[in-house]
Amino acid sequence: MSSPDPALSELRTIRDFIRLGVSRFRRAGLFYGHGTDNAWDESVQLVLHAAGLPWDANPDALDARLLSSEKQQVLGLFERRVEERIPVPYLIGEAWFCGMPFNVDSRVLVPRSPIAQLIQQGFAPWLDAVKVERVLDLCAGSGCIGIACAALFDDAEIDLLDISEEALVVCRSNLQRHQLTRRAQALQSDLFSALAPCQQYQLIVSNPPYVDQADFAGMPLEYSHEPELGLVSGDDGLDICYQILAQAGDYLSDDGLLVVEVGNSEAALRQQLPDAALVWADLPQGGNGVFMITAYDLRQLATGLQAGSGR
Repeated sequence: MSSPDPALSELRTIRDFIRLGVSRFRRAGLFYGHGTDNAWDESVQLVLHAAGLPWDANPDALDARLLSSEKQQVLGLFERRVEERIPVPYLIGEAWFCGMPFNVDSRVLVPRSPIAQLIQQGFAPWLDAVKVERVLDLCAGSGCIGIACAALFDDAEIDLLDISEEALVVCRSNLQRHQLTRRAQALQSDLFSALAPCQQYQLIVSNPPYVDQADFAGMPLEYSHEPELGLVSGDDGLDICYQILAQAGDYLSDDGLLVVEVGNSEAALRQQLPDAALVWADLPQGGNGVFMITAYDLRQLATGLQAGSGR
């Protein structure tokens, strides 16, 4: 008969198990890139989840004792994180973005876009003088960007588009969670295909697939749990970005703004479009590869792309 795990008898408090998680995660050499960047934060999330406590629980709660059933759940979560390399948000079914909780599972990418910083800044100064009545979240996934924009522009209507119907199931659950079903809708669409030709937005925001094939092949195992459809976009990661640049101007109001994340494919886009009027966002909290372009400049660029001066 095997001996019981000593963690069940020797460790008692939430704090004890957080420390255990940190030790196991560090020994396992995990990769942190799905909302956290360290073993401590991941261990805290898993232990508090098993204890039925929120991520921002009073620190005094760390000295509370776990029930035997909670200890077993914590150890099971630790094991799956280490052995299967499953990102923490998938294990607990929740991720946070712009200070808001979102339902997540393997049908959608884990929310982590640096576009959050622009939302928190109100897209200043770009939209300071613009009355934002309609926002489009293109390649919406979980809907985190569009829903965070809905919180920022509290009178605006929000459309969230994604090619994956599975992702849209998660997106719609988040619209319900944040009570936005009256002024937001999630539609299955291959980029802009589901929109009426006359539809106009003051803001189009997109975190499309932008990982190139070489980068995808070398990504840590944690990323293998995310949908490949939401990550990869051609040999240089820019196939979908170019489609957006060619079409988005038709759906922007004259005072509108397009915001797109291309991550590490920024270098390739800068090289391919050195004269384009893309303004790369300054992201003080870290991150890269987010550009903005006005409706006027975008239409000029699209004309060039269609004439063959781009790709």
